[in-house]
Amino acid sequence: MSFIANRVLNVKPSATFAIIAKVKALKAEGKDIIGMGAGEPDFDTPDHIKDAAKAAMDAGDTKYTPVPGTADLKQAIVDKFKRDNDLTYTQDQVIVGTGGKQVLYNALMATLNAGDEVIIPAPYWVSYPDMVLLAEGNPVIVECPQDSGFKLQPQDLENAITDKTKWVILNSPSNPTGAGYTHDEIKALTDVLLKYPNVWLLVDDMYEHLVYDGFKFATPAQVEPKLFDRTLTVNGVSKAYSMTGWRIGFAGGPTDLIKAMTKIQGQSTSSPNTISQAASVEALNGDQSFLDDWRAQFAERRNVLVDMLNDIEGIECLKPEGAFYVYPSCAGLIGKTTPEGKTLDTDEDVVTYFLESVGVACVHGEAFGLSPHFRLSYAVSLDTIKDACARIKDAVSQLK
Repeated sequence: MSFIANRVLNVKPSATFAIIAKVKALKAEGKDIIGMGAGEPDFDTPDHIKDAAKAAMDAGDTKYTPVPGTADLKQAIVDKFKRDNDLTYTQDQVIVGTGGKQVLYNALMATLNAGDEVIIPAPYWVSYPDMVLLAEGNPVIVECPQDSGFKLQPQDLENAITDKTKWVILNSPSNPTGAGYTHDEIKALTDVLLKYPNVWLLVDDMYEHLVYDGFKFATPAQVEPKLFDRTLTVNGVSKAYSMTGWRIGFAGGPTDLIKAMTKIQGQSTSSPNTISQAASVEALNGDQSFLDDWRAQFAERRNVLVDMLNDIEGIECLKPEGAFYVYPSCAGLIGKTTPEGKTLDTDEDVVTYFLESVGVACVHGEAFGLSPHFRLSYAVSLDTIKDACARIKDAVSQLK
């Protein structure tokens, strides 16, 4: 009998963190590696946010806080939801966690019993299925192929719902594809859920502010207020404010659910750290003008990356609505042979070939539940994007 619990043996390490670690190790060995796998902006945290953290430290604001977050931060979150999403919460309907990942994990741990089902559209963020498994639930994967824009279709959602379904997870804009759901696309999905009163929505809006070309962001509880009482809307400061290392996520939802999540958090990590909470108050309440510049830079990078990838034979890439990822198809490379005589049978073979032959690190599509694809992050400089694409084109040209 293994000393390690089955719940741990049944889950995989994060594929994205694995590639980040591999890139760091290769660079430490002196290898010339371009890392396109990281899911974090390359911009620094804005100065006014860092100044708020410094002020909190200088003021001695370095002690424990209430488990679900400080009153100041919870009020900033309440105000954010109202301002940006027209959602009305009270402070007891809000929780702050150590990153959005903890908030999602707490929600699943607080609600799932053994055998409960969670519908997860694929491609998905790598952690969703494994968090469901850790909570002893069953992830129900619904493939959303490239020809559907990588978006869940209403009929496919309805077909996946059973009497065991407890949650549907919806992430827009998406990691890994950058696909964003329009108001009407969300309404079509919420119309399905109105027919199933026992099914809740777990909404991951982490990339809300990173949208391009005039795309209008919407969130399900805003689109369909009748679902407000069975929706948990998760967000955070990691992506929009380039605060991944500050580890602050938050959510708004029904009071009983927030209380249950708080109970779990209180027996695991307790409160998020004080300094990060003070910085997050400033992030949500303070100057937002820098976002326009960041969005413009991301949009330019996306356009260059998409154009250059589509210029490579065997690769096809959609232009995403948001986030900072592309999810190109490498179907045209499957079955080809490397100069060393190895056949590329999977998208993992493809990204391994890119890494080993030309030093470009990205993440294979199987990790996100839909193959044959791979994910590239454009949270890097334009010069880096151009270099990476030139290297990939060179690698592909050597295939037979």
